[in-house]
Amino acid sequence: MPYCIQLLDNSKDEYVILNRDYKPIGFNTKKDVNYEDYPISYKLALTPLIASQLSWDKNTSISEPIYLYNDGTNPFTTLKNMKPYLEKLEILSRIQSK
Repeated sequence: MPYCIQLLDNSKDEYVILNRDYKPIGFNTKKDVNYEDYPISYKLALTPLIASQLSWDKNTSISEPIYLYNDGTNPFTTLKNMKPYLEKLEILSRIQSK
């Protein structure tokens, strides 16, 4: 499940969507992954407003990792935390690619 959205190094608009282990969604490995080695990035039309809607702490930065949740808002611990997480996934699914 998505945990954060991270801007690729040396990019203005290419992001990778990572799980809690900082691996791209769908990767099941303990090894380090060089994100640039795989076709896993997305050119996303992220704005500060969208970043704040996705971020657990309403952070507006689009150049820093955008964390959808933290330990205190982990959606897998309570139903109360799951609802906002699912809303964030809905927002994420509607972001236009460039």
